[in-house]
Amino acid sequence: PRVELAWAMRAHQHAQVYFNLISSVDPKFLKLTQVDERIYEEFRRTFRDLRVDVLDPEELKSEAAK
Repeated sequence: PRVELAWAMRAHQHAQVYFNLISSVDPKFLKLTQVDERIYEEFRRTFRDLRVDVLDPEELKSEAAK
């Protein structure tokens, strides 16, 4: 349990640093890696109509969303 907790804490710290880095750059100048681009393309193929600028939790829980 201690190793898992330490790993989770370290992963959270890493995610915070990464988020701060990508949040500090104007999105039009942000260049992601090829892997990130593939992930985004697949996400868009799967969720074509999902608006990611405003997420409505109730909409995500709907039968159509499931």
